[in-house]
Amino acid sequence: MIFPKYIQKNDTIGVTAVSDGVGNELDHKRFYNAKKTLEKKGYNIVFTDDVFKVAEKGKSADGKTRADELNALLADDKVTAIISAKGGNFLNEMLEYVDFEKMTANPKWFQGYSDNTCLVHTLTTKYDIASIYGSNFGEFGMEKWHTSVENNFRILCGEGVVQQSFEKYQAGFGERITGLEGYSEDSDVEWKLDEQTKKKTDYVTFSGRLIGGCLDVLIFLQGTKYDGTEQFLRKYKEDGIIWYLESFETTAESMMMFMWKLKEVGWFQYTKGVMLGRPLFYRDSMETSYEESVMYALGSLDIPVVFDCDFGHLGPRFTMVNGAMATVEVRNGKGRLVYGNH
Repeated sequence: MIFPKYIQKNDTIGVTAVSDGVGNELDHKRFYNAKKTLEKKGYNIVFTDDVFKVAEKGKSADGKTRADELNALLADDKVTAIISAKGGNFLNEMLEYVDFEKMTANPKWFQGYSDNTCLVHTLTTKYDIASIYGSNFGEFGMEKWHTSVENNFRILCGEGVVQQSFEKYQAGFGERITGLEGYSEDSDVEWKLDEQTKKKTDYVTFSGRLIGGCLDVLIFLQGTKYDGTEQFLRKYKEDGIIWYLESFETTAESMMMFMWKLKEVGWFQYTKGVMLGRPLFYRDSMETSYEESVMYALGSLDIPVVFDCDFGHLGPRFTMVNGAMATVEVRNGKGRLVYGNH
C-alpha cells in the first residue's frame, strides 16, 4: 500500500469540486474561514475555479472540466493533499479524464465523502494508494473545530490518533445562521453489535485493512473498470479486511439486495468485521429495521457487524483511511479505531 507524504507546514492543500460546488453565500463564508484557519496554522490553501460554481444540481461543472482542475493539482509539486469541496452527484462522469498515472507517480492524499467514494475507492483498490473517506472542506470552516476535525487534521499530518466514539451526533443537517456553526449534537451515540454477536459476547475486536465508503455509490461502481476491489482483496487477504459502509438514502428492500449482491460477488471474503455508519435517510415499507435489512445478507457470514458507527453523512465523523491497517474495539455501546502498521 502506497501512503502519500503527510502534510507539513508551508505545504499547499488543494481544494476542488470533483462533485458539486458551493453556491450558497454561507458556504462561501465557511470556506474562506477554513482557508484563514489553515493558513494561520502555516499551510497554503488553493481553491480551483470550480469550487464556487454549481453548473447543475450535484455538479460543479462537466466531467472533463472537473478532471482538468483535479489534474492541475496533481501536477503541482507544491500540493501535498487535496480535499473535496463537497459531495453531490455524478463524480463518475470525470473518472475517464483523471490522470491516474500522475497520481501514481506522485501520490497525494485525497479526501472526501459521499459521492467522493467514486474517487477514494478507485485510488485505493485499483491503484493501491491510501485515501481518506472523511470530511469535505467545509468542516474545517467551523468557528471552533470539533474533536473530529482536529483528529482529521492530525491524521493528515501523520500523527497517531486513537479515535474514540463520540458522546453525541447531529441527527439532521442542522440550521445555518452564521455559516461557521459546529455540529448540533442532539442525539446519543451508541455503537450496536448485531444480535447474533450479542448472544455470544458484549465485547468484540477485529483487525484488518480498512476499505469502504458510501454504499449508494459503491453499488454502481462495482464491476466497472474503476473498481479494483477484487485485486485489493486478493492482495491483502492475509491481513484480513474491515469493511465500513454507510448510506445517504436507501430503502429496506434496496439495502437487502445491495448487501446480498456484494456478498455474492465476493466482497466479504477475508472479512474480519463490518462497520455500518448511521444512515441519513432510511425508508422502510416492510417493517424491516436497518439491522434486519443488513443482516439479511451478512447473517450467514458469522462475523461481527457493528451498527451506528461514527462515520458518514451524520457528523461528527471518524477519519477513515482506506488501505490502512486498523483495529476496531466495541464494548457497551462505545467504540474505538486505532491505526496500526501500514
